[in-house]
Amino acid sequence: MNKATIEADRREDNQAEGFLLALGANVRALRAQRGMTRKILARDSGVSERYLAKLETGEGNASMLVLRQIAEAMDTSLVDLVLVGAESSAEMRELYRLARRLPPEQIAAVIAVAQQHLVKSEEAAKGRRISLVGLRGAGKSTLGPLLAEKLGFRFIELNKVVEKEFGASLDEIFALAGQPSFRRWERRCLTDIVTRQDNVVIATGGSIVVDEQTLSLLLSRTHVIWLQARPEEHMARVIAQGDMRPMANSREAMADLKQILAAREPLYRRADASCDTSDKEVEESILNLERVTTDLLAG
Repeated sequence: MNKATIEADRREDNQAEGFLLALGANVRALRAQRGMTRKILARDSGVSERYLAKLETGEGNASMLVLRQIAEAMDTSLVDLVLVGAESSAEMRELYRLARRLPPEQIAAVIAVAQQHLVKSEEAAKGRRISLVGLRGAGKSTLGPLLAEKLGFRFIELNKVVEKEFGASLDEIFALAGQPSFRRWERRCLTDIVTRQDNVVIATGGSIVVDEQTLSLLLSRTHVIWLQARPEEHMARVIAQGDMRPMANSREAMADLKQILAAREPLYRRADASCDTSDKEVEESILNLERVTTDLLAG
């Protein structure tokens, strides 16, 4: 074997290793966004914790590399191979192909134009519906009813609607049916609300933003406000609500919370507006939130 062949093999090995490391990082990031432990993901996916651990550390199954080789042989991407269902429509594939041909600065410009078009077409569809997003402890359940009262709107806590429709508590839903089933119920209940009701303030679950379809529905049919707070305040408020589980291992709980917040922040930032509740009393926060809401409704 000559030196050129050895170098080529080494480059190929490095590329494969880099691909598996990047794949593992993606899995880790997506799991963090959803606030799922590896144990819960293993249960809901039917994949062993051991395999998930290997996948997240860049030691994924060789079959992923095989799929990558097949894609490269056909001069296409791995995304093209795995696009199925609604995502595989001719229009979506063409949109993806066009995006791949554009340099980064032109992609940003195209996104800006598309967003402007969506804003114009969706403003009327948002009606007078306000939705609050953010991690647990941001103040959604506290500030939501107060905001609704000031506006003369109805207050709706989406998780409670899901529990009522499903006929079980959130813990039971996750234990019995898993996160994918909960997401379907959540989207179904939200769809019913935004198509039948107006003049409402909707408090959503902290992880609602990780489901792209549901987040898109929120953004297109409601005025979305991100309630922000420092991680320490999120933790303190959760404990004040009577949930002492974070106290069992406060250092790990805080690290997990910060990881979840960092993973979800780009999704929360897609909201129409934000309101920081850090270091503020309820009275000050509701005044700020009312001001933000009034600006959104005024257009």
